[in-house]
Amino acid sequence: MVLGDVVRPESRSERTRTELAQQTRVGEALVRGLVRAQLALALRLSLVVAVGLGGLPWLFAIAPSVGRVTVLGVNLPWLLLGVASFPFLVTVGWAYVRLAERNEQDFTDLVQRPEH
Repeated sequence: MVLGDVVRPESRSERTRTELAQQTRVGEALVRGLVRAQLALALRLSLVVAVGLGGLPWLFAIAPSVGRVTVLGVNLPWLLLGVASFPFLVTVGWAYVRLAERNEQDFTDLVQRPEH
């Protein structure tokens, strides 16, 4: 027997990478799962932004006394919508990037996980 004729069995991670590269049904299902996880994350954080920023005008409409509050001579609505909204959006963006990277790392770990 010649060593070149010996075929070693393919490991699970190699099969998974092959499935992804050849875009088989299994590979497509794995990628679809990642896309769904990323979409769900984006929708959840979009809802946080919509409620966080979209809820402020509703708060001022429902409770006009809150809209008349002043802090250091500036009306509270101006501070919240004009100043505080930017750090809020940066924080949500930072959280999105961190969580999206975690989703991708989980996907990579799944694909590269050795067979036990």
